[in-house]
Amino acid sequence: MDTDGPPEPDLEEPSGERPADVPDWDDEYVDRVSDRLLHNYDLEKEYRVEGERFTLYGRMELRSQKHFLHPSISIGEHGSTEHLFVRRLERVDDRALDRFVELGEHLADEWIDTDEEHFSTDFTFVGVAPSIPDTVRERVAGFDGRTLLKFGYNGHYEINLVVVAPDDEALVASENADVATAFRLWEPIEREEPGVLDLLSRRLQL
Repeated sequence: MDTDGPPEPDLEEPSGERPADVPDWDDEYVDRVSDRLLHNYDLEKEYRVEGERFTLYGRMELRSQKHFLHPSISIGEHGSTEHLFVRRLERVDDRALDRFVELGEHLADEWIDTDEEHFSTDFTFVGVAPSIPDTVRERVAGFDGRTLLKFGYNGHYEINLVVVAPDDEALVASENADVATAFRLWEPIEREEPGVLDLLSRRLQL
């Protein structure tokens, strides 16, 4: 039995060419991050949902199929989606993190179709702030936002938290927030390191 995962393009440093349908952000840091995301995510500017506004919204969908003997004979297909929300914050505290988590829980109820083909849905919230307090760093690093759906039969959803202070070159992320790599602009993306899509693809292997 063969398992075919999704394609595996790496997250790369931007080439300088931007597709016409990708917006420009009036925020140098977010704009540079979007250059790292645009090949894997569909991106939107000034996104609004449930009364909340985000500087950047990204959506990525992956499909994983299991085949028997030949690719034309599919015996199982699973889907994984990540919703990425990025917001500038004057400061980050427990209240801001609570709002992210509450919104993620609400969107999970509204957006996820729970069936046997659903593998995972991630809601990743990124707060861009001037600094990262120690209490916030501790909470985010230890945050576990995974919830099984029907005891895992219908997959799971996960809320991920990331807080970044670009001027301090500091970032903290919950364990499975793989996209955090794109927000460390002070660190080059090395070719030998797995890209964001590679990391997510590994989580799709069944």
